[in-house]
Amino acid sequence: MVARIATVAFEGTQVLDIDVQVQMSAGVVSFNLVGLPDKAVAESRERVRAALFSLGLSLPAKRITVNLAPADVLKEGSHFDLPIALALLAGMGVLPLEEMQRYTALGELALDGVLSPVAGVLPAAVTAATRNRGLICPERNGGEAVWAGEIEVLAAPSLLAIINHFKGTQVLGRPTAQVQDIGDEVTPDLRDIKGQETAKRALEVAASGGHNLLMIGPPGSGKSMLASRLPGILPPLAADEALDVSMIHSLAGLLDEGRLLRRRPFRDPHHSASLPALVGGGLRAKPGEISLAHHGVLFLDELPEFQRATLEALRQPMETGRAVVSRANHHVTYPARVQLVAAMNPCRCGHLDDPERTCGRAPKCAMDYQSRISGPLFDRIDLHIDVPAVSAADLSLPPPREDSATVAARVAETRAIQTERYQRIAEESSKAQQPRTNAEADGELLERVAAPDAAGRALLTQAAEQLKLSARGYHRVLRVARTLADMAGSDAVVKSHVAEALGYRRIVLGK
Repeated sequence: MVARIATVAFEGTQVLDIDVQVQMSAGVVSFNLVGLPDKAVAESRERVRAALFSLGLSLPAKRITVNLAPADVLKEGSHFDLPIALALLAGMGVLPLEEMQRYTALGELALDGVLSPVAGVLPAAVTAATRNRGLICPERNGGEAVWAGEIEVLAAPSLLAIINHFKGTQVLGRPTAQVQDIGDEVTPDLRDIKGQETAKRALEVAASGGHNLLMIGPPGSGKSMLASRLPGILPPLAADEALDVSMIHSLAGLLDEGRLLRRRPFRDPHHSASLPALVGGGLRAKPGEISLAHHGVLFLDELPEFQRATLEALRQPMETGRAVVSRANHHVTYPARVQLVAAMNPCRCGHLDDPERTCGRAPKCAMDYQSRISGPLFDRIDLHIDVPAVSAADLSLPPPREDSATVAARVAETRAIQTERYQRIAEESSKAQQPRTNAEADGELLERVAAPDAAGRALLTQAAEQLKLSARGYHRVLRVARTLADMAGSDAVVKSHVAEALGYRRIVLGK
């Protein structure tokens, strides 16, 4: 007789069904685990044995074989502990054999039988719902599991609690859905920034349309302060966006107490970050910073200090919204629809435009420093702005009257205009998926929604020829112009919108 219970393995965001099979037969007493387990899974034997011993149970003196099928899929992670233990208990007659086949289980066992939280419970629960199965998971993961829908979720604190539940001596109630509480969070406010009105305007434009932004200025001019205040003016995640982002964070083991995320992620990796850390990969092809910032902001401070190969790897995800990690034994895809915000000094010393502090190597110093960023990467950034040093006179002024909440309200109105527009177009064209923001519009759709009037088109054509704009740069100007029109409440993109969009588009190299 073979006892079975279902669990899962992960390849990127793809959830694979794994069948845990346990057979106890006569022969030399042993406990064998097969099915291409990695080191963490192979060590499950000792954790399971110790957990059962803590409950007063011992494995029968038989030849025990645990097979993780399909056998040609690599099994990684400690979440196989619980399904292996449950299948063993079913084979021993402690748990009902047929009842166990109705569930998908995952969880890590401590030596005393307590269940520790594991990564990937939310996508596992969604998959279990599509298979018409219930889910057994650690208690601390229950808050995320119930977001999968009306499925039976048994969130247990320990292995003993699961046994008692199926024997009828204890009832495991349905967990309460947990969600991130952002009401009491203290976020940096735009009122803290004095001066820099042009930069604030560009920040609002970037937030309104989801555009990439590059800030260039001397040290201490407020570039990092501006970037840190962008999350405070962005709208909260929509329901489907929150589920997408939370699933990625669940796979990475970053959901705090299983709470579904509501605020858009803001990731700011250090410039020493490696390519796998930024784009994804490593031994287990984990999501990188660009995927953890999905539907949010990826802030790269000191942009030229990042490794050249690392920055170049961002080019494809910025265009496609997907990070593809290809290895000899892995080929996984993570979503990566991010808003890139970058900051840099104009040169190594940072004082290129200051006549009192400019180094003797200018302008070659600036050209060498800025050339660390390739032209194609610059071309993918919609807004380029100068952030000049703040004068002492500006610092002595009282705080600005306009705070983040005021700007956030305007951003929400502009985003609502875009949402309504693209939903209407989706209904007209019978397409299930359309862009959410102007920054995602492309091709025929961009020409339809952002076509300027005659004067605007003439200005754009002339500027494209004089500035040598690429086709990508041309279309990015149109996207920004469409956002500026939405901010102004205009249905049409006119010359003034194109002119302002062109003002944010300049060639940085060779300044």
